[in-house]
This record gives sequence, structure tokens and C-alpha cells, in this order.
Amino acid sequence: MSKPASRPAAETRALDAYIKLMRASESVTARSHAAIPQGLTLAQFGVLEALYHRGSLCASELAAKLLKSPGNLTLVIDNLERDGRVKRERDPQDRRFVTIHLTASGRQFIANLFPTIAAGITREFAVLSPAEQAMLAELCKKLGLGASA
Repeated sequence: MSKPASRPAAETRALDAYIKLMRASESVTARSHAAIPQGLTLAQFGVLEALYHRGSLCASELAAKLLKSPGNLTLVIDNLERDGRVKRERDPQDRRFVTIHLTASGRQFIANLFPTIAAGITREFAVLSPAEQAMLAELCKKLGLGASA
């Protein structure tokens, strides 16, 4: 088998950083979200957390916050609604506009769960100093904004 052609240094650095970023993300997510109850997906947790901290949101705002397409979010919301954790409300003036609300049960559920998840994330990030955490946050923001930065 022949050796792959050598890559430009910029490509090698970018791929190395990307692989490490993705592996770290998957690893930290898996460990810090281990407390999520069986049957609750990360996407469902994301919806509950966003509504808990931001209040009721229209479906398109919620999709944008979670970096999901409105179509992908529909099933997630359907399942949360089925489980009694959220409810949809159509705008009477414009029936295309749907607001998602936490139910009392959903609010209690996420209020009880969130501190455990936050503590897990805090433990995971404790391997970094406060300055490193701040630097990582800035670098991720810059990377996330991409060309628009």
C-alpha cells in the first residue's frame, strides 16, 4: 500500500485540531450528560434547557438556538409534547407562528435535572484553569462564527 501524499502544513494542522475538537466534544458530552434519564435524548434535553433558561420561544427561534432545522425539531417537540413536558400554542393572528412552552411538569423536570448536568459539565471543565476556560470559550466562538468573524 502506498503512503498517502503529504498534506500542506495548514491542512494537517486544521485536521489535527478538528479531530481533537470533535473527540473532546464527544467525550465531554458523553461523561457530563451521563445523568440524563434513559429515554431522554440530548436534543430533547436541549429543548427543555433552552425553554427553561430563555422562556417560551417560537419554533423557529428554538431551532436557531439549538442549531437544528425546524423540520428536525418537529419530532423532538412532538415527543416532548407526548410526554407532557412542553405544549405548542398557535398564534391566533398567524397560525403559522407556533410558540413552544414548558408545562408545569416539564419545568419541574428540567429544574431538577439541570443542576446535575451543570455540575457534571463543571467537573469536566475543571481540568482547565479559569483562564483556559475563558480562552477556549473565545476560540470556540471565533471558530463557530467562521468567516463572519
